[in-house]
Amino acid sequence: MRGSIPLNSEINVTPFVDVMLVLLVIFIVAAPMMTVGVPLDLPRASLQELPPEDHPIEVFIKADGAIHLGERPVAIDALASELLLVPMEQRSQRVRVRADREVPYEQVMAVIEALSGNGFSRLGLAAAPRQEAAKP
Repeated sequence: MRGSIPLNSEINVTPFVDVMLVLLVIFIVAAPMMTVGVPLDLPRASLQELPPEDHPIEVFIKADGAIHLGERPVAIDALASELLLVPMEQRSQRVRVRADREVPYEQVMAVIEALSGNGFSRLGLAAAPRQEAAKP
């Protein structure tokens, strides 16, 4: 075989890098949209932020009184039965209660009572960070 071209055994990684960069851009754009939540107007407070936890259980109380366990709407009288479906090993997880600032304190306490009555002992109330006045 005279005059034949020798084989090139190198791997061309350029297409692989291109695909990885496209996936990275997609992840960067989509990551903020993946946060679980219900739109609330949280009260403001100057508190230290708690250490992050992998997957805390989120309970939301909207201004109209609607309660959400995660993103799923739940009635207050059905909250206890919904919480009984949570496996026992997950009941030691932190539970964040996020209540709109317009929600009456009595309703917040009713949700906390339902949580603590079903074995959830690590309860926390969420607040928005207080915006400090700009100093000249």
